[in-house]
Order: sequence, then structure tokens, then C-alpha cells
Amino acid sequence: MTTKAKITLVGAGPGAIDLITLKGVQVLQNAKVVLYDALVNKELLNYAKDAVLVPVGKRGGKPSASQSRINQLLLSYALIYGDVVRLKGGDPFIFGRGLEEVEFAQRNGVETEVVPGISSSTGLTATKGISLTQRGIANGFWVLTATKQKGKWNEDLSLAAQSNSTIVVLMGVGKLPQIVREFKTAGKSTLPVMIIQNGSLPNEKVVRGTVSSIQQLAKENEIAAPAIIVLGETLRNQSNNQLKSELFKQLN
Repeated sequence: MTTKAKITLVGAGPGAIDLITLKGVQVLQNAKVVLYDALVNKELLNYAKDAVLVPVGKRGGKPSASQSRINQLLLSYALIYGDVVRLKGGDPFIFGRGLEEVEFAQRNGVETEVVPGISSSTGLTATKGISLTQRGIANGFWVLTATKQKGKWNEDLSLAAQSNSTIVVLMGVGKLPQIVREFKTAGKSTLPVMIIQNGSLPNEKVVRGTVSSIQQLAKENEIAAPAIIVLGETLRNQSNNQLKSELFKQLN
């Protein structure tokens, strides 16, 4: 009997193992091979007990397989084993290059499926009691990366800084000085800012400040990637229950 080749992209969520979808777990349980990114919570691999596990890196500034290499691995494993899962942090279609992998598979005649995941941009902010949109304050939100191909600055952040919407910056810690400069130039020195490092995990760090103070606070707290940066007036209205909960954690 010929093995039916299929590649399923699964969003692993923002970090904690219980933030993956039920369908994502089911797909992992049936996988023959799992190619996973460096930022994926390794405990999720326990669901794929009978699968071949293949790490492919994909973390900024760290050794990683090239995208073309990953594409070829996905194709080869699918043709040999059948059910292959590509496990990606957050949601596969939000700065995850998921579409490139789907298109490559489809060009080579391999069936594909996408299981969406909770993005850090919306999931981690929600865990902190932050509403990205709020009537009369923010009628929308931007999700951007600070870095484009080859480490280039994303000029769209200049446009975002002029907006009244909430801004979520992914992969931006290394570009924090440039982000601060853009928002200061836009006259937003007092705009609230939050950085969430290792969100939803036991080693999570959260730093709050303003555009003017966030660089120093990030330095003092040794903030590093992976982290998201949130800027916007809605941060002033963080859920009181969430604030009390985090204050209790700090005191204990």
C-alpha cells in the first residue's frame, strides 16, 4: 500500500503547553515525523510518542536550518513516512513563513493542512489583562516585526508610531533603541510600554514603563529574546485583577 504524503502545519501557541489547540494535540499524536522550531515548548513533543523528532532551529541569531533545507526535509519525510507535522511557535501564518512551506508542498503534489495557533501577539497580551482594542481609545492594533530580511529595520514601524492603535512588535528586543526613537519622534514619549519575555512560561519576565523609560528598565531587568513589545494607551487600562495577581506574585 502506498503511503499518502501529508504535511500539517501546527501552531504551538505562545509558550505554555496548555495553550496549544486540541486539534494541534490530536495531530501530534498521529504524526509519524515532527519537524519543530527552537522556540517550541519541548514538552509538546511528548504528545508525539511514536514520531521521529527533527529539530530545525529557526531562532533569530542562532544556528538554524535554512528555509530551503526545511522545505526539502518536509517533502522527503512526507514521501517516506506519510503524516508529517511542522510544529511552529505561535501561529504558523504570523511571521512563521508557514505559507512558503505550504506552497512548496503543494507545488510538489503533497497534501497540506494548517492548524492555527494562538499568536503571542494576541495571546500573551490577553494573559496580562490587556485589551488590544478599546472603544474610544484604540480602534485597532498593529502586529509588526522590527526586523526584515538580513536584519534590516522595518520602516512600517514609523507609520505605526503615528497611529492611535495598539502596537505589538515581535522580534524587536534587539531593535528597542530604534523603536524608542521612532515613538519619541512621533511625540509619544509618555506612551505606556510593556515587554513580555518568555511569556506564559515559568521563567516569564514582564517589564512596564513608558517610551522614555523602557530602555533603561529593559537593561536593568536583563530583558532578552524571545519577547514581545506592546505600546499603546490601552495598557493604562490593564485589568485590575491581573495587576493585583502580578503584584501578589512579586511580593511572594
